Amino acid sequence: MLQAQKSAPRKSSGMKSLARREKIDGWLFIAPFMILCLIFFVGPLLVAFMLSFKEYSFLDSNTMFQAKWVWFQNYIDVLKNPTFRKALWNTTRYSVFVAPIQLVIALLLALVVNGGIKGKSFFRTVYYIPTQTSAVAVAVIFMFLFKQDGIFNKFTSLFGIQPHNFLTEPKTALPVIMSMAIWSSVGLYMVIFLAGLQDIPDSLYEAAGIDGASNWQRFRYITIPMLKPTIFLNVVVSMIGCFQVYDQAYVVSQGNGGPLDSTMTVVLYLTRTGFREFKMGQACATAFILFVIIFVLTIVQKKLFGEETSM
Repeated sequence: MLQAQKSAPRKSSGMKSLARREKIDGWLFIAPFMILCLIFFVGPLLVAFMLSFKEYSFLDSNTMFQAKWVWFQNYIDVLKNPTFRKALWNTTRYSVFVAPIQLVIALLLALVVNGGIKGKSFFRTVYYIPTQTSAVAVAVIFMFLFKQDGIFNKFTSLFGIQPHNFLTEPKTALPVIMSMAIWSSVGLYMVIFLAGLQDIPDSLYEAAGIDGASNWQRFRYITIPMLKPTIFLNVVVSMIGCFQVYDQAYVVSQGNGGPLDSTMTVVLYLTRTGFREFKMGQACATAFILFVIIFVLTIVQKKLFGEETSM
């Protein structure tokens, strides 16, 4: 009896020691990630937030910590800037046009490749390949297609349509970038939709078929409700990507946002302000304005989709 009482404290102390050792090992495993996160994410984020309230340029002799505090003046200057307003308008138009179209196409493609068609693995690969192509390469291809003597103009000339340089006309430059974004990113959302479709139990469709439901009724009352979490994910990711559009606009306009600022986006305006005009404070303010816009849109989308997104 005494032996059992003596061994019990030893056993409990050994378990405590083991639990403490596991905690230490866990912290050691995540320490490299936490250190890198602090150095390359949290640190720069805090510095950028500080700079958004300062008047700072890389050309200044003072360091960023010695720069003059201007508080909310950078935010006021950015919001009053007509180029920023044009960039925000272009980005909004781009997002409103691109996001719904690419998601509808992606859902249709997912439904097709999820069906019983022959060679569906081939089609999945073909639809997904553009997402793995460099955005710069895609932009160069579309510039070649839509230039004055490009393939698109040669095709339309067969029907007596006069050729246009779509990339130098303010009314058509942004739509070219929109079509480029839709073509190059629709495969990513197709794969996500496909994963969502494959999670829907076949028994639901079988029960609906027994009850005499048509294909449209099964799509409306089974597929769409069951896909709500996936749709929410795709909408959020798509809207964030649209508001952060940069590389295609940069390549097409050669970094100027032309013609007549028709391809100027918020991120392109940010980089031009910070690294061409050397107004780093205003550039950081622009970044946090964009963050607030994306955050508010995400919250609104969460409210619109309701509690089903938490499934």
